[in-house]
Amino acid sequence: MRTVYLDNNATSAVDQSVLTAMLPYLSTLYGNPSSMYAFAGQASDAIDNARESVAALLGAGPDEIIFTSCGSESDNTAFWSAVQTQPEKRHLITTRVEHPAVLNVAQYWERQGYRVTYLGVDNKGRLDMDEYTGALSDDTALVSIMFANNEVGNIYPVQRMAEAAKEKGLLFHTDAVQAVGKTPIDLRHLQADMLSLSGHKIHTPKGIGVLYVRKGVRFRPFLRGGHQESGRRAGTENVPYIIGMGEAARIAAENLQEERMQVANLRDKLETNLIERIPDCIINGDIENRLPNTCNISFKNVEGEAILLMLDRLGICASSGSACTSGSLEPSHVLRAMGVPFNYAHGSIRLSLSRYTTDSDVDYVIEHFPGIIKTLRAISPYKD
Repeated sequence: MRTVYLDNNATSAVDQSVLTAMLPYLSTLYGNPSSMYAFAGQASDAIDNARESVAALLGAGPDEIIFTSCGSESDNTAFWSAVQTQPEKRHLITTRVEHPAVLNVAQYWERQGYRVTYLGVDNKGRLDMDEYTGALSDDTALVSIMFANNEVGNIYPVQRMAEAAKEKGLLFHTDAVQAVGKTPIDLRHLQADMLSLSGHKIHTPKGIGVLYVRKGVRFRPFLRGGHQESGRRAGTENVPYIIGMGEAARIAAENLQEERMQVANLRDKLETNLIERIPDCIINGDIENRLPNTCNISFKNVEGEAILLMLDRLGICASSGSACTSGSLEPSHVLRAMGVPFNYAHGSIRLSLSRYTTDSDVDYVIEHFPGIIKTLRAISPYKD
């Protein structure tokens, strides 16, 4: 059966060049980069090169790049370091639409007695700068605002927000897991103190991430032990995956503009055709300011899980805006925060493309999607 993969915000296919770059370090070049002999030095040199490639993609310095296991570890480390280096401060700021890797961490610190401000969004998922600046306080240990939303694709004004935090001398972190490789990021201009990213969103295997920490920012490691990563993240380096991250970063930097246009054109074609052919559906998010690969679309009076099941039978991979909890279906926290009507939010689907998505893939989805919605509405218990 044909497979059409439109769930790239969940994970992405491993690029063949990434795999090729990794293979020697999974076989013949297996030395521990902390060892002193020349054989191990090959791994150490390769890590240095990978660090430079990641830094170049972000507009950062190589010494500002810490390799981690994933975006979640990077997010946790950012919070941990901010809290540990500023024990006198007891306030955190984030948003109601963050990925759980940030939202659940903020809630953890809230249970430890910290005061947390969760910024709201409007019906397009946009943040209110006045609410944000009003929340900034001398007691704020960390501001953590995602660069781009993983569900609806909104790109947030992190540059303005980071500047406002900087004016008050506050630490600013951004979870850029969904943004890196899809939209330009230049930390020479973006005044973020810390930034998280994850390799498997940009075509590496799962299990490698990065935390950027601006030079001069006080830092406390989340993992303690050996001297790896200049003492900032203990544990023997995951050499093959670090090499893969470096190669993925190099490819992303070289192809960013062309890939953005290509993917956005396909996304727009898909979106336009679905809207034209299917009545009572809406696009969620800020369509003027979002990632080029992401479409979150809601269908009135249909269950998202039922859509996914029927798509799966056709080999189409997507994600739902709903989650099954304790036997009852609830719309995602992002759509709830946006105030999307329940009879729409319940039938929300996220379609996320990549450079491997083809015109033929999009045509296949356009061909079959209207029939799926028509069939499900005919048997739906939800009525106006």
